[in-house]
Amino acid sequence: MGMDKITITIGYDADESVAYHTFCQSIIEKSTIPVQIIPLSKKNWRFYTETKLDGSNDFIYTRFLTPYLCEYKGWAIYADSDMICRDDIKKLWQLKDEKKAVQVVKHEYKTKRKIKYLGNKNEDYPRKNWSSLILWNCEHKSNKKLTTEYVKNSTGKELHRFNWLADEEIGDLPIEWNWLDIEYDDNEMSKLIHFTLGTPCFKEYSNTKMAKEWFDMHKKSIKGFD
Repeated sequence: MGMDKITITIGYDADESVAYHTFCQSIIEKSTIPVQIIPLSKKNWRFYTETKLDGSNDFIYTRFLTPYLCEYKGWAIYADSDMICRDDIKKLWQLKDEKKAVQVVKHEYKTKRKIKYLGNKNEDYPRKNWSSLILWNCEHKSNKKLTTEYVKNSTGKELHRFNWLADEEIGDLPIEWNWLDIEYDDNEMSKLIHFTLGTPCFKEYSNTKMAKEWFDMHKKSIKGFD
């Protein structure tokens, strides 16, 4: 029996790489078991070329290649990079349900703001933000559909609404594991803060109450740099 460890894929975009590194710091600092983190950076890949040009970030579609990257074995967590982990990621890992293909926070909300970071449109649509944090059962038979060709040829609507799955294959996660800053009221009990409208590294999102924790974690991520 191998070592108990967590595989985590995290969206990476060069336009906000500071968000990726700060999020990684928060995971490492809180975790009580080993984690292996894979940045979803297409620059490093030779097996996949993105053909869709409608994304607001560089990992809007590559998150769905997580089972492929894990060779359709075991489990993994996918998360957007504009987050801060406030609790032990092991607690999220322990929520795995073998009967489900994925588990997500099933948000039901209308956005408070129609524009988000870098001027991107922030439209409402069914299952919005469900795919921003995914607990993946990589070896579930239904997830074997997620080949590089399938992801390349599928629309954003099909992927982000989990259309390759039956509804009963989509499990629930507690909302505290994907708490939407600004969109929801501040919540000191949240386990993972998601700065979905914009990471505090962008000045227009730097003054929210929950942004202070992001800046505190960012300072730790560059400790030793003078």
